[in-house]
Amino acid sequence: MQGQNTAIEVRVPGSGLPLYTDGKSLVALKPIADYFGLDWAGQFTKLKSKSWATIGKFSTVAADGKTREMTAGDRKTLTMWLATLDENRVRVDKRDELIAYQSEAADALDKFFHEGVAISPRATEHQLNAAIFQARAQMELCQAAQGLIHPDHLEAKARVILARGMGENAQLDQQARPLYTADFLKGKNLSAKRTKSVSGVFGKRCKAAYIDLHGVEPQRYPLTLSNGQTRDVLAYTEADRELLESVWQQYYAEPTQLEVEA
Repeated sequence: MQGQNTAIEVRVPGSGLPLYTDGKSLVALKPIADYFGLDWAGQFTKLKSKSWATIGKFSTVAADGKTREMTAGDRKTLTMWLATLDENRVRVDKRDELIAYQSEAADALDKFFHEGVAISPRATEHQLNAAIFQARAQMELCQAAQGLIHPDHLEAKARVILARGMGENAQLDQQARPLYTADFLKGKNLSAKRTKSVSGVFGKRCKAAYIDLHGVEPQRYPLTLSNGQTRDVLAYTEADRELLESVWQQYYAEPTQLEVEA
């Protein structure tokens, strides 16, 4: 391949595994399966069944000068695939590399979902500067939103943004942490069908309960969804969790059977 399509060597964070990617940020997957001593046919079948996997074909020039077509995945596919490999099924001499990668991946996910930010310890100065620039722009948006969004919710968001730009963990008042009805419902371990059936009315009932308690409507916050779209959602905080729980118990909780002594 020429120009942007020339394969270049990259490395997976947390391991010494050599990989190859082209100008489209695709990574050849079969060499990775071979590296770990895994059956590529089985892994390919597994990847095709995963909703998070994006795989395709690209051409590369092998050491013998011949052009060969290879199966490739994007970075998200690579990350999830490596994170879900069974460490007990890979080559013994490569097991420590996979364990190191999966351990770091677990740490990153934990920080992202529970602390709001995950910073790679190997981030370059350029990457950190880019994060700071993005944080500055987001802080300006927070300032512009004053008076439109609940102060506690806005402060929590600002702390997360500031921590991300500084490469630190956000120090948040637990009661001021943002709380969305969607996240509250996730904590109830409902099926996808059940969640979809109750979420709309549950949100309306929470809003009505909030108005009854405070005399005003809960404020809104522009939330970026997983599909990239932005939607205005009601901005509750952890201080409102008891209110949301009372709505849940009143309308959705399963009735409790009391034991009566004979």
